[in-house]
Amino acid sequence: MANSAALLHSLLSTAWTPRRRLDRASATRLAPSPGLSCRSSRPTRSVRPMASSTTAARADAAPPGLKEGIAGLYDESSGLWESIWGEHMHHGFYDSGEAASMSDHRRAQIRMIEEALAFAAVPDDPTNKPKTIVDVGYGIGGSSRYLANKYGAQCSGITLSPVQAERGNALAAVQGLSDKASFQVADALEQPFPDGQFDLVWSMESGEHMPNKQKFVSELARVAAPGATIIIVTWCHRNLAPSEDSLKPDELNLLKKICDAYYLPDWCSPSDYVKIAESLSLEDIKTADWSENVAPFWPAVIQSALTWKGLTSLLRSGWKTIKGALVMPLMIQGYKKGLIKFSIITCRKPQAAIEGEPEAASPSVE
Repeated sequence: MANSAALLHSLLSTAWTPRRRLDRASATRLAPSPGLSCRSSRPTRSVRPMASSTTAARADAAPPGLKEGIAGLYDESSGLWESIWGEHMHHGFYDSGEAASMSDHRRAQIRMIEEALAFAAVPDDPTNKPKTIVDVGYGIGGSSRYLANKYGAQCSGITLSPVQAERGNALAAVQGLSDKASFQVADALEQPFPDGQFDLVWSMESGEHMPNKQKFVSELARVAAPGATIIIVTWCHRNLAPSEDSLKPDELNLLKKICDAYYLPDWCSPSDYVKIAESLSLEDIKTADWSENVAPFWPAVIQSALTWKGLTSLLRSGWKTIKGALVMPLMIQGYKKGLIKFSIITCRKPQAAIEGEPEAASPSVE
């Protein structure tokens, strides 16, 4: 065990210094751009450039074994994450250039939720605050329970991981929220909810696992009530320059390694999400790049993994978790290169149905 821990310590040791300052408050409407796919059968994934990442975003079927791989990854790793980082399985939000302690990281994860709500202008007054919320890909339900507490709302969460579903419900019971927050195993591309059920549709770092981004956003829009806010916080690749048809070979190679470890299918750019939202007639579409605001996060995760508790827990957790840990330095590298973008995309479903007008039909996904 000691030799294995020493090897992991050596492999994980790295550092990341943010390159430049970002105005986190800036929000821009982006034009669509081409991108890439990382889609093939497990265990080997190929990364190939495509003429349009919107094509990648509309790919029909999940690669064989993808859903099982995602479920297995989180079945293995969620307990380890909770034991070290607590109930929130997502990045923290920091001021650019901020140096932070471990306690700061946990506060930063709460701040990420609040920053996303503020960016989307989600109301919190008694009349207009959300009363029904869906959390798509909820980890172990940290965001769901936070939102249920904040708004007094009914929150439903879906995940592919049976372990996460069981733990999410257990934590809700412990926190006295069983009547407010409930969790189940379900596919985000085929959600088990009727049309128009939720006032707030929330997806915190789950979109990167979706093999069909068009279908993903379409399902978010389907379950959203007229006038509801949709919030997607996700990993993207950079937008391409007008002169580019593809990401560069070294960028494709880097993303391939990350795809293999984290069970990620097609990547797309923030502008591709904007194009999809526009195709669904969603309104008030905004996006922002928060990459610099999550800069301290991955180094902190690596640092926590390099403790004796982290290393020994990691070795006991299983190969999927270990493989994910070993590519964490590549996530840092991708951010430093400007290849990986931590993006927020928000929009609103039109109010037409409330005003007595028929809702626009969602385009079919071929």
